[in-house]
Amino acid sequence: MDVVVIGLSHHSSPVTVREKFAFAETKIPSALQTLRESGLADEAVILSTCNRVEIYAATSLEPRRAFAELQEFLVRTHDYREPLADELYKFSGQEAVEHLFKVASGLDSMVLGETEILGQLKKAYDLALQNRHTGARLNKTFQRAFNAAKHIRTETSIQRGSISVASVAVELAEKIFDSLNHRQVMVIGAGETSEKAARALLSRGAHSVIVSNRSHERAVALATELNGRAVHFEEWAKEFANIDIVISSTSAPHYVLDRTKLEPLMKLRKNRALLLIDIAVPRDIEPEVNFMEDVYLYNIDDLQAIASDHLRQRKEEIVRCEAIIREKARGLFTPALRPATGGDSKPAFGHE
Repeated sequence: MDVVVIGLSHHSSPVTVREKFAFAETKIPSALQTLRESGLADEAVILSTCNRVEIYAATSLEPRRAFAELQEFLVRTHDYREPLADELYKFSGQEAVEHLFKVASGLDSMVLGETEILGQLKKAYDLALQNRHTGARLNKTFQRAFNAAKHIRTETSIQRGSISVASVAVELAEKIFDSLNHRQVMVIGAGETSEKAARALLSRGAHSVIVSNRSHERAVALATELNGRAVHFEEWAKEFANIDIVISSTSAPHYVLDRTKLEPLMKLRKNRALLLIDIAVPRDIEPEVNFMEDVYLYNIDDLQAIASDHLRQRKEEIVRCEAIIREKARGLFTPALRPATGGDSKPAFGHE
């Protein structure tokens, strides 16, 4: 069996394309089941984040055929009818393994060296593992990827000065407002990235945080941790008169906020600026609202410009990181480390 990966990321496609291919977490087990039952993959893991959608597969198919059929699976699953060219990237063998290691280590991230992707990758792997869609080949490969990420984090300076996507969003807020002091923040969607964004805003001087989530219990729990206040999801619009910054990251398949809903809310704000940071994929906020007066909307791709400012200071560490990755990936292709046929290897999941 060979290891292959097919996917698209912020490197190859804009959010307008990526959001069309995003997998809801609840849909991933059935998608993995379809992949295996159709013979496209003996083992598979699907990673779907705001910046990338990737399928990692162990397959006995010849790579060119595997790529063609996996692309057809992506297109058919998401009913995508536009032509695809350079949006998709495809790797097999050692290139696929090295790509996985780079993703795990934050070398392929929008913010070089960020650590959030490692947690997302572990979660994607665990979801496949718990549903019995991985086996000896991918278990060994993913475990080695997590080990490589740990090695790079401890032995290089790739994360020196590194910041997460959430804190890049905070930096953007500081460019819009002279100061975050006394600013009111609303978090729509109580996910991990939203939580980190809220904490970073508070650490920079934001006055208070309001949390709204479809699960009100989760909103209450997060608001309690942040010394903030929770509101029911159906009532978050009532808070807009006093809000300065909105961080939105739900898993809704449609826009949570559009121009029609926002226009009457803006009349209550008396010409105060409103910063909307949409870190959801698919997007939560209709792009049209950016044309409204006193409204500043930024999506996940817009954060790239700020991330690039921090790139130069860490680029010199890339060579060291890639050397580590090549060494660890090469080990997977030596006979001594190839997984034996038959049966799953026991995964060492849960520790980096």
